[in-house]
Amino acid sequence: MIVAIGKKTLALILVCVILAQICLLFAISYTSFPAQENLSTFTIVIDAGHGGVDSGVVGVNTNVKESDLNLLYAQCLGSMFANVGAEVVYTRKTQDGLYGLATKGFKRRDMQKRKAIIESCNPTLVVSVHMNKFALSSRQGPQVFFQKGDEKSGEFASKVQQSLNKFTQNNHSHLSGDFYVCRCADVPSIIVEFGFLSNPIEEEKLQQEKYMFDICNQTFFGIMTYLYSM
Repeated sequence: MIVAIGKKTLALILVCVILAQICLLFAISYTSFPAQENLSTFTIVIDAGHGGVDSGVVGVNTNVKESDLNLLYAQCLGSMFANVGAEVVYTRKTQDGLYGLATKGFKRRDMQKRKAIIESCNPTLVVSVHMNKFALSSRQGPQVFFQKGDEKSGEFASKVQQSLNKFTQNNHSHLSGDFYVCRCADVPSIIVEFGFLSNPIEEEKLQQEKYMFDICNQTFFGIMTYLYSM
């Protein structure tokens, strides 16, 4: 059964996030990471892909828009960093795109606006949130991408992919390519494709509140692992 995610429900999720992160940070301090630093020195850009007339891919059964899910996942992930004191900058805070009027060249203007936001905040890391699609409906699981030739971003992508693989029991590899959003700042930058809307089972899971929180939490852990390795 697909659970609709509304604004009130998202607020409840964020309350749960706060409590969960207290437990998580308690565990972190005794396991993987060194003594806590002042996380206010970290600025994390969370980029919710697409928006407005650019819906991205859509669910194979429900026609859910990638752009809507991207926004919810970006807010959920961003709240986890805000709750531990990091500065969080969102490129997109609403369902609208960043292009102004939906006239010719809107996609280019949208991406240029994202770049301007990223450059203006001098980020520590950039994480762009997306959903995936593939011709074979059996393809499933989150996958992380980074800019080809960028060694630091490759290390960043590897840490997050490893964390997500533990959660999903997949053995996906992080992949390189040429991505505009990963070239906006000279800092480690990745794209996280949280799952495949072309897979009916995963399409359903991606719309469930608990799954969203769990996979965002695992992504958060992978990002924190990389932060403490820098």
